[in-house]
Amino acid sequence: MAPREAKGITVISPAGNDSRGFSLLELVLVLLLLALSTTIVLPNIEKGLQDREIRAAALGLAATARDLRSRALMDGIPHQLILNLAQNSYLAGPGREIALPSDVKFAQVRGGEALGNEARKFYFFPNGSSLGGEIILSDSRNAASYSIRLEPLTGKVAVGRSSLS
Repeated sequence: MAPREAKGITVISPAGNDSRGFSLLELVLVLLLLALSTTIVLPNIEKGLQDREIRAAALGLAATARDLRSRALMDGIPHQLILNLAQNSYLAGPGREIALPSDVKFAQVRGGEALGNEARKFYFFPNGSSLGGEIILSDSRNAASYSIRLEPLTGKVAVGRSSLS
């Protein structure tokens, strides 16, 4: 018995001879869509970068406060964190002045000991406690802010998002 042959119709079209392309209207619509998506995305990227800068400054200040609390526990003597509101910086021990980034500022400072209108001092005691208070950092437009809370009895330092009120 001979093998059976398959019979069918084969359509062959030449490759590369299709002269259809994109019309000018289609290209303009794609460019408009790209422009629209760019105008939506770019401000969000800028806002995210600004938020990241404030968060990094808040975490750095909180780390300094935790370090001062630990040193007070180990050394057996009080340590102090001094905020220089006018210069937008803080002292984290003798000769260690840390400046906040140019777009970040002290929005509100509660608690601590007032040193005139220009500065605030927060103590960390050898028993683990502190004077307590809250430091709020924000950007220059007050669009985003972070809060550093210093618990008075436990000396715990907590960082979180904040709304200015």
